[in-house]
Amino acid sequence: MLDSGFAEFKINYLQIKDFAIGSKQISEPISVGGYLWRIFCYPRGYSKELSKNGEYISIYLQLVSKHAKNVRAIFEAFLMYKDGTPSFSVTQRCANVYSPPPASVPYTMCGWDQFAKSSNLDPLHVRNGVVTITWGVIVARRVGDELIAVPPSDIGGDLGSLLDRGDGSDVSFVIGEETFPAHRAMLAARSPVFRAQLHGSMADATMPCITLHDINAATFKAMLRFIYTDDLPADHELNALDSPAEMLHDLLVVADRYALDRLKLLCASKIWDGVSIDNVGDTLCLAETHNCPELKSRCIDFLGQEGHFQKAALTDGFLELVQKFPSVLAELRQKFGA
Repeated sequence: MLDSGFAEFKINYLQIKDFAIGSKQISEPISVGGYLWRIFCYPRGYSKELSKNGEYISIYLQLVSKHAKNVRAIFEAFLMYKDGTPSFSVTQRCANVYSPPPASVPYTMCGWDQFAKSSNLDPLHVRNGVVTITWGVIVARRVGDELIAVPPSDIGGDLGSLLDRGDGSDVSFVIGEETFPAHRAMLAARSPVFRAQLHGSMADATMPCITLHDINAATFKAMLRFIYTDDLPADHELNALDSPAEMLHDLLVVADRYALDRLKLLCASKIWDGVSIDNVGDTLCLAETHNCPELKSRCIDFLGQEGHFQKAALTDGFLELVQKFPSVLAELRQKFGA
């Protein structure tokens, strides 16, 4: 029997040259065949000798799960074209039997010292300054190795239903004509700001109903649902709004306000997907205002691409950015000589 799973791994193409040979990036683990797997990516190669002095990207698959014995797995990886389709010209596959490594070796890996030559990636494989590698694992199970099927966690759905029903709610938030019941313990567990507000010495700690004036109802509702379910609104829900981009901007702002770091990064990722010459100035201003260095870095790299800075500098958003944050302009000049 076979079990398989695939994931994407992204490399900032503009920063490849800044990596030291032997410096690695590690993917988030994925579960396949009852085991956890992840890849180690060396943007400038594992070593000078194996990567031809840093010309090649090296990637290797690691079995993360401890005490696994004789796990037969196929490791596959390929580049994605910038239009989102797989590249069959840069694809690799290898098979290996994973067993506990000797005591002198921290882990067992297989992969490729020369997966792809970095100088050949642009322009076919670079989109918005990012190179995407799709990687996956196919695990062969022996008869009798089948695991007892465990359904995926549905705690997000259960807590979302709790929010919808309002069972046991002990605090309410009023925004305009709308009221949102919630649970102090849930809010405090997820946000240090709510914890201080609802369990500290502030007046709100004893108030059953709190009126908010500086946030719109739709944004607060989306934030509240994230607190309970750990999810953004679905794409179809965002697309049904008059301005999905505005909702994401507003959500990022409240995520910063309530110290919901994961929500902020989820919003930043969605916002980054829509960055263009016309809005990069506004996006960079948003990132700088609300302390999102990950989004700021992507915007700066975007402006460093050929011709982007000159065009973006003529937009109203960029002019506002320069007025509010002249230090960002100085940073751009220092980095790109703009």
